[in-house]
Amino acid sequence: MDFDSILSRYKAKTCIVSVEFFSDGTYGNIRVVAGNKAHYDDMAALNHPFVPGCPYEACFPKNPNFEEHCFRCVHDGVPLHAYVNLYMMNLWLNMFLLPLKSDQENIGYCLYCYDVAPKADSSAMADLSADTAADVLKACIKLRGTNNIKQAFSEVVEDVRSICNSDHCCILLIDDEKRVCSTFAESLREGSGLFPMSRYIDSFYDVVRTWPDTLAGSTCIILKDERDVEKMREQNPFWVSTLDQAGVKKIVLFPLRHGGELLGYMWVINFDVDDIVKIKETLELTTYFLASEISSYQLLKKLEILSAIDTLTGIKNRNEMNNRVDRILDGGEPVPQAVLFADLNGLKRVNDEMGHSAGDKMLRTAASILQSVFRDGEVYRAGGDEFMILVTEISEEEVQNRVAQVHFLSGKTEEVRFSIGVCYGKKDIRKAMRLADERMYANKAVYYEAHPELKYR
Repeated sequence: MDFDSILSRYKAKTCIVSVEFFSDGTYGNIRVVAGNKAHYDDMAALNHPFVPGCPYEACFPKNPNFEEHCFRCVHDGVPLHAYVNLYMMNLWLNMFLLPLKSDQENIGYCLYCYDVAPKADSSAMADLSADTAADVLKACIKLRGTNNIKQAFSEVVEDVRSICNSDHCCILLIDDEKRVCSTFAESLREGSGLFPMSRYIDSFYDVVRTWPDTLAGSTCIILKDERDVEKMREQNPFWVSTLDQAGVKKIVLFPLRHGGELLGYMWVINFDVDDIVKIKETLELTTYFLASEISSYQLLKKLEILSAIDTLTGIKNRNEMNNRVDRILDGGEPVPQAVLFADLNGLKRVNDEMGHSAGDKMLRTAASILQSVFRDGEVYRAGGDEFMILVTEISEEEVQNRVAQVHFLSGKTEEVRFSIGVCYGKKDIRKAMRLADERMYANKAVYYEAHPELKYR
């Protein structure tokens, strides 16, 4: 075949790929048999001069997904397009495969036209089948047009499972620092015989941590038949053994990456193999947008936590206390049975005589004592050395027992001493807070009467 004549018509980086295939549906050698000038120049720029007829991995990173694309293109005689993130190299690859007629029985040829760029190109992403574009657009609209992001993700995952005609679709998030993973959203086909991720999640991180090495730079993992599973068994026997136990016969697994960070994974299980190209195309683009939304969601959750937590003591702050009171006043939450104010005695003396680091330690110890005693309530840092505690369901006798526990535990420390005021059973939260505060100051006056040497210190 006159490959040079074909290639001379292309300006973009283009080469001819040959695929050896067999009657049992498997493939053998994949080679780059010819290339145009742009391809030669590209290889030269990488200090890797092109040799016609070389194994494809002499030109491009070895990738089972690329092999599968080439094989499907020449075997089925269908043109294919993919736009993928080569995250290991911080590049985006835009690739086109066109089948060519072959003059050999077991060798097929395809024209491979490609380009790489450091940033994503939205126009390349949009160059998809109409069905895939519509499906991805629907997912984006659901995520952008909701006030309940978790519910929206559940709906998107259900849609993806349905599109792929699969038994299970799941988004799994990972926390490498804590070495845990969590199910963010999942959809399970009724009657599939599979179990939800809650059955496996406690020990699943041991499986997840094997996936980066298994991916080895690939954009995804596709196990579409028994042959793929057996090949994967040689590479990652631990993971495949868990697939066997769970009843998984086929899986497409994509990492969820955003800003260079691995957030988690998304997969579909036991899907319709006839739609594998559409499934890969759908997940390839969907995971790109989902990763962005998940990253934004996680950032907002962190900001919510920061806005609600006192950074010194780790307990809820005044802002969150005010929000809680507002919800109670609006009728969104019940009025607590008990409202308590606790004030530290002698914090100014500790700050003046021992330094603010000692005062900070005193505040952290005080917060820890209150949290340990009122474990079924909410403890807030209301001000500098003042705390408020709300307990929704508790008896009046038990409240007094808890106050005694606080005084007992603080007495075991060198510096922490509390003045505490309690209001029990009031239906008006503002009145309850005012009474508890007044009683706390009355208790503080009694404390300083007993310790007059500390009153102005």
